[in-house]
Amino acid sequence: MSDTASTAGTLLERMGIEVTRVTAERAEGRMPVAGNTQPFGLLHGGASAVLAETLASFAAQRHAGEGRATVGIELNATHHRSAREGWVHAVATAVHLGRSLATYEVTVDDDGGRRLCTARVTCMLIDIRD
Repeated sequence: MSDTASTAGTLLERMGIEVTRVTAERAEGRMPVAGNTQPFGLLHGGASAVLAETLASFAAQRHAGEGRATVGIELNATHHRSAREGWVHAVATAVHLGRSLATYEVTVDDDGGRRLCTARVTCMLIDIRD
């Protein structure tokens, strides 16, 4: 995934995910709660996981560089609380940037700055074959 790739027609577009900053060391973004809830009106835990993996993957792609791709190989998410409205804001921070793996800790907070989820995402960095 390139951080310049179009998100048209992707899960990111359907969920309203906005990626606002990307470096190899850090990625930031946000997602609306509306449209990403479970039947009881709470933010779906899977939506937080998608946001976390999205940001980690964008940052890992920046770290991987030209001619390489990233694939998520591990995702762990702990949900501390939920939200019913507004936006959730996430930050992916590099924990390990290696030659073949990149690992990020991702925090997801509500509009009030309360932590909703803490995730760890590991991406494998692979060479693209023609």
